[in-house]
Amino acid sequence: MAKNTAITAHQRKLFGINIDALRMPEAIDRIQEWVKSDESSGCRFVVTPNVDHAVMLRDNEVFQNVYRDADLVLADGHPIVWASRLLGRPLPERVPGSDLVPKLFEAADRPIRVFLLGAGTGVGRQAANNIHAKYPSVIVCGVYSPPMGFEKCDDENEMILGRIALCRPDVVVVGLGAPKQELWVHRHREQIRAKVALCVGATIDFLAGEKKRAPRWMQKSGVEWLHRMCSEPKRLVKRYAKDAWVFPQLIWQQWRENRRAT
Repeated sequence: MAKNTAITAHQRKLFGINIDALRMPEAIDRIQEWVKSDESSGCRFVVTPNVDHAVMLRDNEVFQNVYRDADLVLADGHPIVWASRLLGRPLPERVPGSDLVPKLFEAADRPIRVFLLGAGTGVGRQAANNIHAKYPSVIVCGVYSPPMGFEKCDDENEMILGRIALCRPDVVVVGLGAPKQELWVHRHREQIRAKVALCVGATIDFLAGEKKRAPRWMQKSGVEWLHRMCSEPKRLVKRYAKDAWVFPQLIWQQWRENRRAT
């Protein structure tokens, strides 16, 4: 069932997205409340928009529906935060998924069960080993790396949902890449037997040490994208070039809409 999509006092509407204006500790508190709730509330899901998401959302109605139904929408990219301030709808800070997950683990004040869905073969298991070594309150109860094209196979999807149900996790960390991860969680949210699903891209790879985060100074100065592009040029150069062309147009369109509304 779709949730109420009316914008609240704690949200900012930008590029057709209702983004929750939360700082990292507030986002962690919200997710912890869900983790501690009973299972009757169903599986809530979290998305973390960056510039690429904003560009995809412009022309993808199915992706727009996913964002309208998301229980928590957290600004991942610095450009999203900068644009929010430029447009007079300021977000307090960036809350990237790659930081959200480890900080959620750090904040756990009681055992939390986690299922890792995504990343390459063996990567999830290495991430689980690292998590167990670093976060004593986190129990990785399941790991699965689905094959390419799995989302189109009903039997494969049923098998994944069955694995999750058998493990009974509190949190499913979903690292399938956008928009696949968001579309998959949205499609199956009624069948996911977990309290929270976090759509967080390459986070499992980072937890495993398979991919390296940008140096802290690059993260803080808003050029983490440059580090990622240089790390995976074949995959990311074309994407970032498109984003660099389209995103300023989105800002201009939003500015004009704001002017008409005043």
